[in-house]
Amino acid sequence: MSDAHSQHDPDGPHEGPIKTPKQLILAVLYAFVVPIVVIVLLVMYVTGDGRPAAGSSGLTPEAIALRIQPIGKVVVKDASDLASVRTGEQVFAAQCTACHTAGLVGSPKFGDAEAWAPRIKTGYEALLHSALAGKGQMGAQGGGDYSDFEIGRAVVYMANKGGAKFDEPKAPAAAASGAAATTAAVAPAAAPAAAMAAPAAVAVVTAAGPAKAGADAAVPALYTQLCQTCHAAGVANAPKLGDKAAWAPRLALGIDGLTASAIKGKNAMPPRGGSTASDAEIKTVVAYMVGSVK
Repeated sequence: MSDAHSQHDPDGPHEGPIKTPKQLILAVLYAFVVPIVVIVLLVMYVTGDGRPAAGSSGLTPEAIALRIQPIGKVVVKDASDLASVRTGEQVFAAQCTACHTAGLVGSPKFGDAEAWAPRIKTGYEALLHSALAGKGQMGAQGGGDYSDFEIGRAVVYMANKGGAKFDEPKAPAAAASGAAATTAAVAPAAAPAAAMAAPAAVAVVTAAGPAKAGADAAVPALYTQLCQTCHAAGVANAPKLGDKAAWAPRLALGIDGLTASAIKGKNAMPPRGGSTASDAEIKTVVAYMVGSVK
């Protein structure tokens, strides 16, 4: 009877969950650590809203380069110095390939002897004049900012690949010492061919800063040199600059999506428009063209 009574005695001894010293130490430790961890996580959650995530696109090298790139740059060319001017192949790779590689809008394809034959018959001077003044949907100098000598080199390079046997154009004669010291500042969007051909050193100022939306946005140099060849006239279904209807279905991709398409190439547009421009430069042009329809 006494044993049964002691088992049901409410005032008898009780055992808690902590039975060993190790359990006691762990209980005390958790009592301090868990609240501290919770507090730290709460602080990080509250203060972390204004900080970009580790994988944010705002911290990519391209995005950083776009933010810190200079507003403009000055390139000094001396047309009498062959080492400072580009070869025909270089001009073709940077400018002409956008249309001539695929034969867009009736342009003779690179290396197509049949397409080049009737043009070669007109002679080098006629071909050079067409390249400098523009013909059909090809803008003056193909929309670039090269000197007459560089354009002539590109004409010879393409024509000879199509079956011609033109001689390399002669470099401009060195100017007199007084004239050689003269420099001319040329705006990228309206650089006249005559100024670009001057044998004296020429300072070419191009705007390369981040594009601003609106009609008064600074025109990126890459757009002037290359992209306007197709986008100014809507060549090969390229959306024309400022054409809201043409750009509307494309805006859903956003700046990053459109930039990725331009880098990869789409339809008749080759990767990077056939240029060697960086991702940041491509993105600047995309932002400029998108800004023209907002």
